[in-house]
Amino acid sequence: MIFLKSDEEIELLRISNQIVAKTLAELAKLIQPGVSTEQLDKVAYEFIKDNGAVPGFLGYSGYPKSICTSVNEQVVHGIPSENTILKDGDIISVDCGVYKNGFHGDSAYTFCVGNVKHETLELLRATKESLYKAIEMAQEGRRLGDVGNAIQSYCEERGYSVVREMIGHGVGRNLHEAPEVPNYGRKGNGIMLKSGMTIAIEPMINMGSRNLVLEKDGWTTRTVDRKPSAHFEHSIAIRRGKADILSSFEFIEQVLGNKAI
Repeated sequence: MIFLKSDEEIELLRISNQIVAKTLAELAKLIQPGVSTEQLDKVAYEFIKDNGAVPGFLGYSGYPKSICTSVNEQVVHGIPSENTILKDGDIISVDCGVYKNGFHGDSAYTFCVGNVKHETLELLRATKESLYKAIEMAQEGRRLGDVGNAIQSYCEERGYSVVREMIGHGVGRNLHEAPEVPNYGRKGNGIMLKSGMTIAIEPMINMGSRNLVLEKDGWTTRTVDRKPSAHFEHSIAIRRGKADILSSFEFIEQVLGNKAI
């Protein structure tokens, strides 16, 4: 069942999503060569708690940490570890969830660590841009296929591949709600979007093959060919006109300045 949210509920979702946005900005200050992903997780946990919220991922289906940290060829759900030390030239997707006032926030951003290859930067730019192309399609009266097609067509035209197994989702009182939000699709197909629907759109785009492997930890997914993967995510509310973006990259980009993607 798809739950349509009232304006009051959407504002509560916004509060949770803005805490996510500010948490990611705190991590942006720390991401550099020599930092462990475990350090990032500890800072995220403390910042979320200091803001009167609960990490939405911690304990979710048994997940052991507050954020997901996926480095280079890791696509999503990488588990923070003191043994994973960031190196110059790495990229790292940080996915963060927050629960407050009965509602979840969910957003992700892929960061550069030091000096990243130009071709990898182009992958990040295309993935982020495809997210906004999808959000442009996310309006009442359109269909989910329009949203997925916007991502797929934009990225495949540039020679990248779209992950199929991992997709976006509804977000609200539960971290994952209906409907499923694929990053591929055909225009005019799928569920019709209605005002009050709240969804997380999260393109996961690979430089090489779209195929994935699940690591032994049971969570981390990586590209089968070990080529880089990028991931950006916003939580949004469907409106009669332009979609309402509940999360934000503004705080991150204030920290990154001219280094922002």
